[in-house]
Amino acid sequence: MSESIKKKTNKSAGKNIRTLRHEHGWSQEDVANRLGISIPAFSKIETGVTDINLSRLEQIANIFEVSVVNLLSLEYTEEPAVQDESFNIIQKKLLDRETEITNLQRKVILLYEELLSKKNSIS
Repeated sequence: MSESIKKKTNKSAGKNIRTLRHEHGWSQEDVANRLGISIPAFSKIETGVTDINLSRLEQIANIFEVSVVNLLSLEYTEEPAVQDESFNIIQKKLLDRETEITNLQRKVILLYEELLSKKNSIS
């Protein structure tokens, strides 16, 4: 296998591994721990710097529950539309919570003022 093909394969596998890791919501540390290697060593796999041997590929494939062929041949991509939609949903929930907090703060202030005025009228 030529060096050029080897580099492309390493980079492609690294991208696939990174995408799968993101899909699972795992950090590099999480995967490195599962593999029993250091974070820098795993980072080199993800960036395509390190040649990955077959046993390591099998180990990674097992962690992500995919085949070795998928790691090598497919360019996994997260759907941008799905990401945008998820982001919009999360952003809306955040805005709803901020509005809810603001309304609750107003209620607390009104209740405090009401209590204060009742206390002053009693005194």
